[in-house]
Amino acid sequence: MSEFINNREQQTYKNTERLEILKEIFRDLHSGRNINEVTAHFDAFIGKVTIEEIAQLQLEFDNEGIMPAEELQRLYTQHTDIFKGRIEEDNCEKRSEEQPGHPIHTFKLENRELDKLVKTQLQVHLWQFEKEDHAENVFKLLEDINLLLDIDKHFNRKEHLIFPYLENYGIYGPTNNMWRIDDFIRDAIKEVRQTLLHYNGEKQVVIEKLNWVIEEVTAMIYREENILFPMALANFTEDEWVKIAHESDEIGFCLTEPEEVWKPERKALDENAISEGYIKMETGILSLKQLELFKPFAG
Repeated sequence: MSEFINNREQQTYKNTERLEILKEIFRDLHSGRNINEVTAHFDAFIGKVTIEEIAQLQLEFDNEGIMPAEELQRLYTQHTDIFKGRIEEDNCEKRSEEQPGHPIHTFKLENRELDKLVKTQLQVHLWQFEKEDHAENVFKLLEDINLLLDIDKHFNRKEHLIFPYLENYGIYGPTNNMWRIDDFIRDAIKEVRQTLLHYNGEKQVVIEKLNWVIEEVTAMIYREENILFPMALANFTEDEWVKIAHESDEIGFCLTEPEEVWKPERKALDENAISEGYIKMETGILSLKQLELFKPFAG
C-alpha cells in the first residue's frame, strides 16, 4: 500500500513539474521569444502533451489576466502551431464519435464543409478579387461570406452545449479562450461583409481581413478536433451526449445536417441472468423485483 502511495505521489510530482516546465516555455513565447526557439524547447523538454495539460495551461494563463484582443489572437495562433502533431491521442475515445448523428460526428461533418468553403471557394475567389476587384468578383466574395455566416450555428452549439458541460467538470481554459476567438471570427466576417456590400475600393482591407478569416477558421477546426472534442469525449457521459444531440436541433446546423438521428446502443440486460432471477453486479446482486425497474432499458 505504501508503495502505491509513493508511486502516486511521484506521478503527481512529475505532472506538476511538467506543468511548470510548460508554463515557463509559454511564458517565453508570451515575452516575445522566437516561436522556433520556443518550439525547440518544447520538443526537448516536453515532446508530447495531453489535452488535460493543455486545458490546465490555458486556464492558468487565462487567470493571470485578460490580454488585449490582438495579443490574444497572436498567442492563441502560436499555441496552436506549437501543439500541432504533439498532442497525445486516446484511440479508445473515438468509437462513439464515429456514429452518424452523434454530436461530434456532426461537428466534424460541418468542419469538412467549412474547410472546403474557405479553402476551395473563398480562397479562390479572393485570389481573383486580388487580380481585379470588379463587381462580379465582389459579388462572388459576398456569396461566399453569406454562406460562411452559417458558422454562427456551429459556434453557438459548441458554446452553449459543449462548453457548459466542460465547465461542470472544472475545465475552463479552452472554453474561455475559444469563445473569444469565435467572437473575433464572427465580427471579422460581419465587418468584411459590410465592406463588400458597400464596396468603394477598399481592396487591401478586404484582402487582409479575409486572409485572416481563412487562417482563423482553419485553425479553429484544428483546435476543435485535436483539443476540444477529445477533451469532451474523455469526460462526458452518454446521457450528456444524448441531451446535447437533442438540444442541437433547436440551434440548427452549419452548411450540412446530421446524417441520421443518433440512437446510442444501450447495453441490454443479460437474458440468462434475468431468467435465473438475478444479475450479478459489481456492487451486489439484483433481485427480480429490483429488475422490474430496469425493464424499460432492457430493450
